[in-house]
Amino acid sequence: MTQSLPVIVGFGGYNAAGRSSSHQGFRRMVFESLPAPEQTKTVVGLACLMGCVTKQDQGYIDSKGNVLTREAVETEYRAQVLDGTLIRRIESFDPAAVPGNKKISFSHEEGEKIVFTMVKRDLPSNCPHDWQVRDLDDGRVEVTASALSDYLIESHYELVSKAGGQLPRGFDPANHYNSRFHPKSLQMALLGSSDAIHSTGIDWDVIAAHVNPDQVGVYSSSALGQLTEEGFSGLLQGRQKGVRTTAKQMPLGLNSMPADFINAYVLGSVGHTEAITGACATFLYVLQAAVRDIRNGRRRVAIVGNAEAALVPEVSEGFANMSALASDENLCKLDGSDTPDWRRASRPFGQNCGFTLAEATQYLVLMDDALAVELGADIHGAVPEVFINADGVKKSISAPGVGNYISFAKAVASAISIVGKETVQQHSFVHAHGSSTPANRTTESELIDRVAAAFDIYDWPVTAAKAYVGHSLSTASGDQLVSALGTFKYHVIPGIKTITSIAPDVYQERARFALNDMDTSERKMHVSFINSKGFGGNNATAVVLSPEQVDSMLSVRYGDDYADYLSRREQAIANAEAYASRADNAELDVIYRFGETLIDEAELSLSEQGIDIPGFARSVEFNLQNPYPDMQGTPADGEA
Repeated sequence: MTQSLPVIVGFGGYNAAGRSSSHQGFRRMVFESLPAPEQTKTVVGLACLMGCVTKQDQGYIDSKGNVLTREAVETEYRAQVLDGTLIRRIESFDPAAVPGNKKISFSHEEGEKIVFTMVKRDLPSNCPHDWQVRDLDDGRVEVTASALSDYLIESHYELVSKAGGQLPRGFDPANHYNSRFHPKSLQMALLGSSDAIHSTGIDWDVIAAHVNPDQVGVYSSSALGQLTEEGFSGLLQGRQKGVRTTAKQMPLGLNSMPADFINAYVLGSVGHTEAITGACATFLYVLQAAVRDIRNGRRRVAIVGNAEAALVPEVSEGFANMSALASDENLCKLDGSDTPDWRRASRPFGQNCGFTLAEATQYLVLMDDALAVELGADIHGAVPEVFINADGVKKSISAPGVGNYISFAKAVASAISIVGKETVQQHSFVHAHGSSTPANRTTESELIDRVAAAFDIYDWPVTAAKAYVGHSLSTASGDQLVSALGTFKYHVIPGIKTITSIAPDVYQERARFALNDMDTSERKMHVSFINSKGFGGNNATAVVLSPEQVDSMLSVRYGDDYADYLSRREQAIANAEAYASRADNAELDVIYRFGETLIDEAELSLSEQGIDIPGFARSVEFNLQNPYPDMQGTPADGEA
């Protein structure tokens, strides 16, 4: 039976390279390979996003009130923009002086006491049992306590890894809408999903009016939940810090909150919602769910993605204790230097020593092909399949296993069945997980080599986005996928430019790990394989088709009607370009529908056929067809 093709009609988000829509972040990754006008466009757009300049009618205004031309902005801020993007030393806090506490015990002899004074109002509500408190005359008290007690004193510690794939310097998501007390990752979810929706060039109300309310789906999560002060961090640390927790920290910390925020504050949706996590493969987990539902007709449009703001000291320390991060010490050893090269901390498939933690948000807008054609949506690619497989019995929870062989090989086989073997052999490339650990470089390169041998593929281009933006955990595969869309647009595969050579234990017989940007204008890419390996055996691989490949497929399906679609598409393209121009001026148009009129449940209209909801153009329709007609029967008399 013919199935719907899930097509990408919008994409957006933010990571260390910049904004995803209109390929701003991708252009930053391949900056050296861009023609001069594209370099200027990239620098000026990022300068606005980073707050270096503000666009006004008369030109670009710097912090001193000077009016600059576009060319002057590029000249003045080029170095600052390049330095303040991609992986670099952590700037959101001081990684060399992280606030903390040190537990101490006083040396003592039997019966020894310690005596100190303090302000009376600072006394704990319930003093330790061995404290003897005496009031003094000046509002203070004298405390006599046993020297056997342990005490916490304020101290500072240093992170072993000080590099991070953080958002562009000066870009604060909270400044772009009334962020209230939202954790950073939820701020990023609102900005990323808004960016994706605006990038479609079609107003969301128009999209919603063409589908039933329950034919919309939001598939989103964060792997670690919200770990900044407004979420679980504040909840779990409040008592240890001696401060009260708030009523918001518990609910806002949940890892399902990105989906909940998008439903409530971006779309106002009453449709399907799904928050799945799969460690570092989480983006592909939610993507598979959306692809599944669009293919089987349950959903016609889906917002898919993740937001993760895990660049916090506790997460860094946790991964460092697993020896998973690229520490400053080991970076220095690799380079024979006394100073770590933070810019090159992530080194996929080279001599490396661990991954680099990052923050990011990435979202796609998917539609079934019929709806995209009907609405005249611009199509940036398609995701026909996503495969997920576990590893079986494992020797450790973090060790790689066989599951990725299954997911990756099935993805290649699926792509061959859809576009043909020659297209896959000659016009596909791999976006590797490329975590930058010694174990990954051998196991994933062997995987790619063996799968290539099975399908007779040679000279298979392999790239790794983490070299530029780091490892954003749940969002990592989203970083890879939007980069793949950039390759389809600009015909450039980003080189792994943080390494000078491929490590000797990397399998290279059939794969081509380019150290510099690879020009594919002659050998155009039409298929990308997005590969992800997550702790615990969470392996996933997606097949992504180029817009040209999708165009050829849909022209066959729709025949003469496809020409009418191409004509209707021009308006969406024009609208998307207008949004891109505003976004390049840091006018992000964040959608935040807090405080709008709520749906009155009393005004719902229910019948045997469905539900009419105030404010929605279409009804929720009940499926009255029995899905099990071959099992139709009536219980015998006397049976339940």
